[in-house]
Amino acid sequence: MPMEPPPDLASLSLTEIARLLAAKRLPPVEQWNPGHCGDSDMRIARDGTWFHQGSPIGREAMVRLFSTILRREPDGSYVLVTPVEKLSIEVEDAPFVAVELKSEGEGQDRALAFRLNTGDLVTAGPDNALTVRNGDNGPHPYLHVRGGMEALVARSVYYELANMALDEGGEQIGLWSNGTFFPLEDAA
Repeated sequence: MPMEPPPDLASLSLTEIARLLAAKRLPPVEQWNPGHCGDSDMRIARDGTWFHQGSPIGREAMVRLFSTILRREPDGSYVLVTPVEKLSIEVEDAPFVAVELKSEGEGQDRALAFRLNTGDLVTAGPDNALTVRNGDNGPHPYLHVRGGMEALVARSVYYELANMALDEGGEQIGLWSNGTFFPLEDAA
């Protein structure tokens, strides 16, 4: 059975996005605890490109499928897990990239939704925090996705967020989403 293509974020309302998120069922990877079987020879680059044995995985449906069985371990490492197999996977930065943004409302009534490079949709809010950490080459914004895994927010999406925050002109540069305020500056 082929996977459905990812939804077009621009054509969806946040109500429709919430409905899609509620209907999505991911495999219960947190319940699967097989023994470690080795290395997958897979890597997720900082830009979100998935590689197998050094070559990019060109089939988007394969990347989406693998992303559904990705799990972060308590030690911070990443694995691909099924009920009978667990394989290590290298992640250079974050396993996902937030590549598109949808905003509805303003101020405290704003809601932000993101489309990831895997086609998944995530709404920023109490369970999916938007954070910014400073790195050697400037701010690095991240969105919590699930199970301790994050999406690096693409630079163009971060600029959209920053422009919205500057247009609102609050005391602190940041945005509200689903009742939670997210500063767009590293607090450290």
